[in-house]
Amino acid sequence: MPRFIASPTLRILVLAMLPLRVLAADSIESVEKAATEWVKTRTETARIQSDWASQKELLASTVNALTERAQALEEKRDNLKAKTAKDRDEIETARNRNLAVAAEIQTVQVHMNELRDHLIRLRPSLPPRLSEALELPYRTLAATDLGPSERMQATMTVLNRCIQFNRVITCSDEVLTLDRGSGAKSYEVIYWGLSHAYALDRAAGKVWLGSPGPAGWLWEAHNEATPQVVSLVAVFKDKAEPEFAPVPAKLVHSFSQSTNQ
Repeated sequence: MPRFIASPTLRILVLAMLPLRVLAADSIESVEKAATEWVKTRTETARIQSDWASQKELLASTVNALTERAQALEEKRDNLKAKTAKDRDEIETARNRNLAVAAEIQTVQVHMNELRDHLIRLRPSLPPRLSEALELPYRTLAATDLGPSERMQATMTVLNRCIQFNRVITCSDEVLTLDRGSGAKSYEVIYWGLSHAYALDRAAGKVWLGSPGPAGWLWEAHNEATPQVVSLVAVFKDKAEPEFAPVPAKLVHSFSQSTNQ
């Protein structure tokens, strides 16, 4: 049986075709893989486009609904602005009025504080009987946590009592310390309003003239006027016929200058 003997040329040709077969197999696998990926991408793209087409209509209708609602709300807002324009003007006017009133109240409070301080400084110069009677209103004025209405009430109480006291002549028994040697004792005291007063020690035959001074209410001895003051008290108490009674008095032009009569 004859044997087949391959020539060198044939061997070279066969060896050259082997790599071509390998390359062809790799190319087919790559193409198949690329085709598979393309199919997946195309399928996903088609799905996304389908979803977008269905959602686009929903989004478009939602946008239209929101636009219509916004327009309705704007119209409602404009109508409310038109209806409440007068009310807003009245509110603004009331606000400005409240600000003006608040400023006036602040000014009044400043004046009230100044008046309170003046009344507190004035108290030592008031007649002793009146000063003692105003103990509670003065204590109220001195409170630091006092409200405006309470301060106004206390201030008006002090002023009204002072005005009332200044319009009348008051005569009554009062315990005073006038003579340091004898201490406190009862005197017959007659007040001539806020200007001056006479304290009578009938048993001792002594008289003191009281008047406001730079450091407060002062009592000065005027024993020479005892008969006149006794007569004055008797007239006031309807125990004697009215008559002129020359008594000492002091016309005060200022706390530093005075004229005795």
